[in-house]
Amino acid sequence: MTKFTVSAGEMDAIALGGAFLGTGGGGDPHIGKLMAKAAIAEHGPVDVIDVGDVSDDALCVPVAMMGAPTVMVEKLPRGDEANEALRQLETFLGRKADALICIEAGGLNSTIPFAVAAATGLPLVDGDGMGRAFPELQMVSFTMHGIAATPMVIADEKGNSSVINTISNQWTERIARAQTVEMGGAALVALYPMSGAQMKKGILRNTLSFVREVGETIEAERKAHRNPVEALTARLGGRRLFTGRVVDIERRTTGGFARGKATLKGMDADVGHTFSVEFQNEFLIARDDAGNTLATTPDLICALDADGGLPVTTEQLRFGLAVSFVGVPSDPQWRTEAGLGLVGPGYFGYDQAFVPVESIEAVT
Repeated sequence: MTKFTVSAGEMDAIALGGAFLGTGGGGDPHIGKLMAKAAIAEHGPVDVIDVGDVSDDALCVPVAMMGAPTVMVEKLPRGDEANEALRQLETFLGRKADALICIEAGGLNSTIPFAVAAATGLPLVDGDGMGRAFPELQMVSFTMHGIAATPMVIADEKGNSSVINTISNQWTERIARAQTVEMGGAALVALYPMSGAQMKKGILRNTLSFVREVGETIEAERKAHRNPVEALTARLGGRRLFTGRVVDIERRTTGGFARGKATLKGMDADVGHTFSVEFQNEFLIARDDAGNTLATTPDLICALDADGGLPVTTEQLRFGLAVSFVGVPSDPQWRTEAGLGLVGPGYFGYDQAFVPVESIEAVT
């Protein structure tokens, strides 16, 4: 049963919400939005269905972009890579998919599945595997529930593709990342094929509804000539971290990731302080000039243009840009021992324990 239907016009709010919740990553939302709008215009609107309405024996497949978001800005997809990856996975499995899934709530990866859903006529499940964006393939709730990432198909814009089978989701990340680098740093994938019963156990529910709501909040606040920071902070149970202007940006694309660090000089209430934010595709940790941690993965570190109120991705950070950062509590599953083992600060090499963003004292 259809929960709601998404037309081309509604992709604007979904792209905005995905870009904000993507914590700086998930790819350029504009590219994915254009792809989704074109597919919907050609094939018709997309049905989003509730998790509970999927039969236990259904085949559910996430489709996504893999690679460094900075690469996708210049190396545009041809447009049918994700469809081709899905077709090849269906051929390998010997059956058609019954429903599609967003792997994460992140700009491009919140919108590309809509393009594939429109082209194939398949419904999208109202949920995802992260509730935000993370940089590596194994960093999904499905891993915590024993769902295998493979068989997986990876395809590029040149027509290359391959089927990957691995012994663990961590090995999927390693092998697929190496192929992505050889494919030019970005590729489209179909992976984590799962039954409806597995999906119901592993998915984070109602996140597409949430993505749309966040995007609509941003649109409404901007229309009322207000910066969305205050409304989003209240709605998401988060807190404003700081507002600052970028005075230094280190960015490099290495190993299939966009890695770097932004340094910002405090503005408004934060004048007199300096802040830093480090990222690996997504923002991972924010600190003040005294070395205090303001927020850290797996909690969400979300950025908005301090002037226009639009979400800011890591590849959009540039010298002189004024940015407001907001910390948002992550899904409770990520705060468990298993979740922190996958995406906690220790995994990314930070020598500190995770502290919930709502428990960290604000800069004064």
